[in-house]
Amino acid sequence: MAIENNGASTKAEGHSAVFIALRKLLKPYEEELAIRTDKPGNCYLETRSSSMNGRRMFFAGAKIKKNYVSFYLPALYMFPDLSDRISPPLRKMMQGQACFNFTVANQDWFEELSRLTQAGFQKLKSESLL
Repeated sequence: MAIENNGASTKAEGHSAVFIALRKLLKPYEEELAIRTDKPGNCYLETRSSSMNGRRMFFAGAKIKKNYVSFYLPALYMFPDLSDRISPPLRKMMQGQACFNFTVANQDWFEELSRLTQAGFQKLKSESLL
């Protein structure tokens, strides 16, 4: 008789909910950017044309990992003034300079992340990097 691991399935469901919420943050940018990857648990947006070093530039992405869901926003690394806007609670979710790791969905964090994503998009646009 098999024993079901409810803890693992609950964690997977939680990660899926977090991914879905983060995926929604990227939706508004799909028309102006290229979707490099869009499959369950992994979404990656990049510029449509070569912008730096003759390559397309990574804009943002979300990916389910083993213990958390990551959200990547390279504009935070490129434009340090954007990082100055990050609240202390959201900053605690940061791993490095441009990555956030989440185990639970938090509306306040995601609203702030949405504003940062929009600011990053506008900054890239103003620098003619899109």
